Amino acid sequence: MADEEEEAEEPAKKSRKPLLIGLILAVVLGGGGFYAAWSGMILGSAHEPGQPATESAAAKDAPLPDVVFVPVQPLVVNVGSGNAQRHLRFQAQLEVARDAEEDVVKLLPRVVDVFNGYLRAIDASELERTNALVRLRAQMLRRVQVVAGEGRVRDLLIMEFVLN
Repeated sequence: MADEEEEAEEPAKKSRKPLLIGLILAVVLGGGGFYAAWSGMILGSAHEPGQPATESAAAKDAPLPDVVFVPVQPLVVNVGSGNAQRHLRFQAQLEVARDAEEDVVKLLPRVVDVFNGYLRAIDASELERTNALVRLRAQMLRRVQVVAGEGRVRDLLIMEFVLN
């Protein structure tokens, strides 16, 4: 009976083998992931591993695109309806090819009209979403490109977007 009590008091030793295997796997996988990201296999790095990136030097030497920025007059638009009316202050600039600047300046009243119509049609709850600015920018750029003609307006830069 004394032998049975001694055996009951000794706790069974747990094996550390699974812990050791897990630790080794974590180190190996972590190292492999680091190497894959560092070498460019993941995230597509364009330079050779261990070599300094020469893209920034090449980008500095490349000529800037021949564009001008045409400011669009600031807009204040009512959004919402009833008691939930709010105001949106919006200002943008159009990135335009230099040779198309005169044409786009002549069409600015039409561009402002397109912006007014589009922004008034949007619900205030849509403007509060996190990705709203990206979506609005893409929609408005497409509308401006339709009004100005393909190839004249390269981009739309939103300078001010305040919802009160």
